[in-house]
Amino acid sequence: MEEITLDFPLSEAPAGQKTLRDDQPPVRTVLLALDQGRFDAQRSLDELAALAEANGMEVVATVTQKRSTPEAATMLGEGKVEEARLVCLNTDAEAAVFDGELTGSQIRNLSSALGVEVLDRTMLILEIFRARATTNEGKLQTELATLRYRMPRLQGLGEVLSRQGGGGGGGGGARRGAGETKLELDRRYLRSRIEKLEERLRELQKRREETRRARRKNGVPVIALVGYTNVGKSSLTNALCGAEIFEANMLFATLDPTARKLTLPSGLQVILIDTVGFVSRLPHDLVDAFKSTLEEAACADIIVKVADASDSEAAEQLSVTDDVLNSLGCSDIPQIVVYNKCDRTGVAPYDPDVLLVSAKTGFGLDTLCARLDEILAHRVRTVEVLLPYDKLSLADVFRTRGSVLAEEYRSDGVYYKATVKVEDLHLVEPYLL
Repeated sequence: MEEITLDFPLSEAPAGQKTLRDDQPPVRTVLLALDQGRFDAQRSLDELAALAEANGMEVVATVTQKRSTPEAATMLGEGKVEEARLVCLNTDAEAAVFDGELTGSQIRNLSSALGVEVLDRTMLILEIFRARATTNEGKLQTELATLRYRMPRLQGLGEVLSRQGGGGGGGGGARRGAGETKLELDRRYLRSRIEKLEERLRELQKRREETRRARRKNGVPVIALVGYTNVGKSSLTNALCGAEIFEANMLFATLDPTARKLTLPSGLQVILIDTVGFVSRLPHDLVDAFKSTLEEAACADIIVKVADASDSEAAEQLSVTDDVLNSLGCSDIPQIVVYNKCDRTGVAPYDPDVLLVSAKTGFGLDTLCARLDEILAHRVRTVEVLLPYDKLSLADVFRTRGSVLAEEYRSDGVYYKATVKVEDLHLVEPYLL
């Protein structure tokens, strides 16, 4: 049977398109945008520039057009496309990124007109996710999102969709018909691959649900850090837990959820989960594909919404975060708003319900932990007990599932002042003082 190959295999970029490599210089890139007045175009362009930088690109110019309705073939008007072509030529640009989603034919038309490879915002985010995903599940989710995005764009992205045999000349060939086109073969391959990926992800989801059930059975509270990308969630996790999670001043430094143990001042042990960051106008395919990752927030006992105190758009970042959380049905989960990076000059609001912290200096971390303890106070009790010497094995409840605040050996037993989980209280209840 003839081997079927896509025009653009997932492991490679389309012909001529530059990909992120450590040993390659940055790809000179021009940003394109159509401002229809629906959102802050400059803010979106700044974010697109940061995304391009995170993908190993160097932004050399920006071309923006204000227009109420897009041009069907190229989104930008004919004159603006010509201007963009000259900009690409004069800046020696190798690629162009459009701030929005393009159809396959629009990508083909713009690439032909500009003389450089063209990506849209979603393709750029997908490429970043593909390069950064480290776990098997993250890679599968990224591939699934990429295939779903490419499926309706195959015709525009493809090169020559030639017939694959058949037809003409009499004999057996005439009876086979015209044969499938390369487009039809690619679509059939993608549908098959998408089904396999969805099945494998369902299996991984079952395992993840088992892990969550085990956490609930053990009574370990889960706290999820959520928020816009690059607001310092990983830095905050490292500051609280002392764990070395990769952190960098770039968008999407963290793509796979990371769980770490944290002991609160009360002695209660919790699981702190660092989740993938949000971004404005996150593609729906990515929201769906990474929903299993974001479900860590939906299954949490507390959600900590993190924003960047030094960013003038912090309120808008929190709005994006709220939109995604609401889509996951998280409105009933207790939430804390935290403004990180308060050591920088910022515009953080004066609001008693907002916590100001700095993962870099440690400022406000004690207050954050105290607030978490306050919300989870119904989970633990501080008790005083006198355990007889033949019952000292019960002290393991304090050491492994609570904390020992004081310990004193007496003639009739060992005195403990300790924190204990409510569900374990019955074990030591006969020895309470």
